[in-house]
This record gives sequence, C-alpha cells and structure tokens, in this order.
Amino acid sequence: MSPHSDRRDGVPGADPLRVAAETMREVREKCVWSERITHRDLIPYLIEESHEVIEAVESGTRADLREELGDLLWQVLFHAAIAAQDPEDPFDIDDVARTLTAKMVRRHPHVFAGEIARTPEEVLVHWNAAKAAEKRARTSVLDGVPRGMPALALAQKLAGRAVGVGVAIPELADAPASEAELGDALLALVATARANGWDAERALRERLRMLEDEVRGVEG
Repeated sequence: MSPHSDRRDGVPGADPLRVAAETMREVREKCVWSERITHRDLIPYLIEESHEVIEAVESGTRADLREELGDLLWQVLFHAAIAAQDPEDPFDIDDVARTLTAKMVRRHPHVFAGEIARTPEEVLVHWNAAKAAEKRARTSVLDGVPRGMPALALAQKLAGRAVGVGVAIPELADAPASEAELGDALLALVATARANGWDAERALRERLRMLEDEVRGVEG
C-alpha cells in the first residue's frame, strides 16, 4: 500500500490514475532507492510484473488480477516519472497517454472515423493499414519486432511476418490438432532436447536467425 494512501484515498472527485501518478512522482523524488533507478534498471521488474499478470489471468483470482495489473501500471508510471526528469527530452505520463490515445484513434477508423468493419478480419485490415502508414520509414517486415522476447513468442511473431512475404515455414508431417496436443508436442521436443544435452531455447533462437536471413533475402 502507498505510504500516502491515508491522506489521498477517498478524496471526493479525486482521479485514481492522477493520484497514482502523483504518488509515483513523490516516490521518485523522495525515496532514496527510487530516485537512483534508471529505465534500464527497471527492465527485470517490468518482465517479472508482466509474467505475474499472465499468471493471474491463467490461474489467479479476480483480486489477483486487479493487484497484478496495478503492479504493472506502477512500472509504466515509474518509467514516465524517470522520463519526466530527462534533461534533454523529457516527457511525462500525460504525454504517454496522449500518444497512446492518438495511436488508438488512428488504428480504429471504424470506431472514430466512419469506416466500416463488420468482422474481426475487417478490423485487422484497418489496423494493419494504419500501422503501415505509421511505419513508412521501416524497410523490413522484421523491423519493430523486439528480439528480447522469449524464443517461443518471438518464433510465433517472426513466423507470421515471414509468411506475409512468402517465406515457407517448416511444417510437421503429423501436426497437432489442438492447443492441448501442441503443448504435448512442445513438451516432448523439450524433453528430447534435455535427453540429448541440447539447449532448446538456443536451438530455436539460432533457427530464428536463419529465418530472419531468409526474410531479408526475399525482401532484397
């Protein structure tokens, strides 16, 4: 619980998000640990909090999810508080919110600009068109994919980009028929790697580097 909650909770008309942002600002300025933290220092905490949200979604209670979402929000507020003190290019949580709002409005023309989308597939068309317009400076479909993602999540992201430019992805002769079967197959592959002394994470990342080379080769 915030050390300031006793004087802020329950204030009539108080915006909870604004109160949280102000609480973070004070913590950043007055806590001897927090005032020394950098964006890079926060990365492990951001990863940990993200995984805790996932765990709460998959196996937690509603109270767990509410708490973990709050912890993840605190990370966003923390980064914004750090950014606000940058001497060369400062921005704060309001700037972050404005940027987000503008992006979401652009990417939902069927909600805000009179376009039509009657199916999820049509929504995706609008989303991708808006995203492409925003990223005109990018030269590859691989640009913007964070390489720090876990190998399996990265593989799913890169495979989608690769298929989009016509690069063939290897297929199993006996493909799983459900997510449950897919889980069994993935576990079996990891067990095989372990039995042979192979590193499953490294093996997948090395194969993904080859896939990236194939994509960039097709793009010219």
